[in-house]
Amino acid sequence: MDMRRRRLKIKEVAADQKMSMGKLSRSSDVSYRTIKLIYDDPFRDASLDTLDKIAVALGVDISDLIEYVDEES
Repeated sequence: MDMRRRRLKIKEVAADQKMSMGKLSRSSDVSYRTIKLIYDDPFRDASLDTLDKIAVALGVDISDLIEYVDEES
């Protein structure tokens, strides 16, 4: 049975814009620790509020920060 997992692409989107974790943290008003946790584990759960703040700081839609990947069980 195939399963799908949500993967956050925040690290890639920020890198495309040459935005550091520190600048993203300051721009989004999301703690540096939270940003680092998401960078280190892109399958980590993040609240809608956090994703919204990050999306606004990056100038993208929340949907641009999320992808679904197939995973065999």
